[in-house]
Amino acid sequence: MQTITTDRLLLRPFTDEDAMALFEMDSNAEVHRYLGNQPVKSIEEIIRVVDYIQQQYRDFGIGRWVVADKETGNFMGSAGLKWITEAINDQLHYYDLGYRFMPQFCGCGYATEAGNAWVKYATNELRQEKIYAMTHSQNLASQNVLGKLGFATKQNFVHEGTNHLWLEKYLTDY
Repeated sequence: MQTITTDRLLLRPFTDEDAMALFEMDSNAEVHRYLGNQPVKSIEEIIRVVDYIQQQYRDFGIGRWVVADKETGNFMGSAGLKWITEAINDQLHYYDLGYRFMPQFCGCGYATEAGNAWVKYATNELRQEKIYAMTHSQNLASQNVLGKLGFATKQNFVHEGTNHLWLEKYLTDY
């Protein structure tokens, strides 16, 4: 699989060596504030997560990728497109844009920069007409990122017991 670069970021597939950095991020309660799940408690959980992500690469050719600092290669978070195979909000078989960053990298424009790269990838490489995203209704930072990327809110819905926004982006403008 290739890599994607932006002005400040290197986007690349997860490897087994990313488990410790992913554990550091996903064991942080602040990272899970709007996700509707609990922080991971063990490296074994993260090893299973990395295995799952790598299986998505094999099955669908896509999944969440590492977001690293372009100059240092240091892990900052994850972002990417995920092929959804289980119904969410009565939708099935679609590309979902998602991102997650370590707290020290939030509010610096990295999610917008990575998200823009993935929107271009969906358009130019996957030849999609539209992609989707969802965010917790109280996650104003994520709503701001998705707005900058040109996503439009389609509806509010309940997912895993909490209120979310369902957003879509038509890709014909790229």
